[in-house]
Amino acid sequence: MAIKLNLVSGRAISKGAATGNLLISDKPISFYGGVDPNTGIVVEKGHPLEGKSIAGTILAFPHGKGSTVGSYVLYRLKKNGHAPAAMINESAEAIVAVGAIISDIPMADQVDFNGLQKLGAKARLEVRADGSVSINSA
Repeated sequence: MAIKLNLVSGRAISKGAATGNLLISDKPISFYGGVDPNTGIVVEKGHPLEGKSIAGTILAFPHGKGSTVGSYVLYRLKKNGHAPAAMINESAEAIVAVGAIISDIPMADQVDFNGLQKLGAKARLEVRADGSVSINSA
């Protein structure tokens, strides 16, 4: 049974639905140079997720940063089977939004980030095309 997380202001960015374990960062992510497109591992030095794989996760981060090439890195991650199952941003910006759309990665923004951070890494979430996020209870 899924329990609805109270995310009144969630907004859909990219269509679809996906379920996965939450991987959350309080720092922005640059996909170009910050994530290895062949492995899905965060390689940006000093990033809170450095050394972790984003593959198959519900990746939550405030917003993207860096080059517009980041959109194509997301596309390459998807083609290589190492993309996140879905993404959640506090505030989506064009680079990540375009990457999610062209890669068919479900994405939502305007989500209560403080609430997500309290859930921790063991939380299993579902992100849906309407921008809603649910916690899947055990």
